[in-house]
Amino acid sequence: MGKRINVQKTYKLYIDGKFPRTESGRYIKWQDPKETTLVNVCRGSRKDFRNAVVAARKAASGWSCRTAYNRGQILYRIGEILEGRREQFMTELTLQGSTKKQAEKEIDQAIERLIYYAGWADKYVQVFSRVNPVAMPYFNFSFLESVGVVAAIAPDDISLLGSVSVLAPIIVGGNTAIMLASESRPLCAITFAEVIHTSDVPAGVVNILTGQRSELLDHFSSHMDVNAVVYCGNDPEEIELVQSNSALNVKRPVIYRGQNWSDKKMQGPYHILETQETKTTWHPVGV
Repeated sequence: MGKRINVQKTYKLYIDGKFPRTESGRYIKWQDPKETTLVNVCRGSRKDFRNAVVAARKAASGWSCRTAYNRGQILYRIGEILEGRREQFMTELTLQGSTKKQAEKEIDQAIERLIYYAGWADKYVQVFSRVNPVAMPYFNFSFLESVGVVAAIAPDDISLLGSVSVLAPIIVGGNTAIMLASESRPLCAITFAEVIHTSDVPAGVVNILTGQRSELLDHFSSHMDVNAVVYCGNDPEEIELVQSNSALNVKRPVIYRGQNWSDKKMQGPYHILETQETKTTWHPVGV
């Protein structure tokens, strides 16, 4: 027998709990910094994004109705599975240019961030909700609700930790998400989608696309059935595009400019609050 040829991994999209190839049939030839490995990565299209929005909208009501405790359990489960697949992420992170020490640190931080947000799942509403004083015979309650469907542009300079840092606060708050992965370091995003797929996250809650930011940013920020857009980056023209497109249907733009995602300051309940709406209820006294 001849020498066995290894089966090379195909990096597909993740939409509605499935791993389809892009409908356009296009792909990007991604090569590692040392130019030793060549990988074909799907080049997502506008149609792929629209399909992801449909899936996210379909899953939104069911996910937002889950109890906070259950969403916390699911995020914890994602962390457990990620812990069990360390070696695969080590391989991909080093292939993308990280040293072994940097890769180990990034995996540790990604797992810890998932567990951190799992702990906040049933607590952030208590922190930000309140009974408001009013000079009338009424109780006035303010509480939080998810905004709905969130489109997110992941950081381009950090792969696994960037994806986790963007997605975790979105979904722990009951939103569904469509994320455009890092263009220069896309490998870990789709492998992370496999982690999500094997956890208890329902289909459509998380959708991950790979492709070119210059092509998809306009669609991510202008789609009329998206309720918020999270942008990670420093390009002034891209930021202006996101903000102006968000005004078309009054979606909420969340801009993270020049952030160090390894810093613990880049986690916390205020990141969950970014994709929440404050609702107020009036109730008469004595009824």
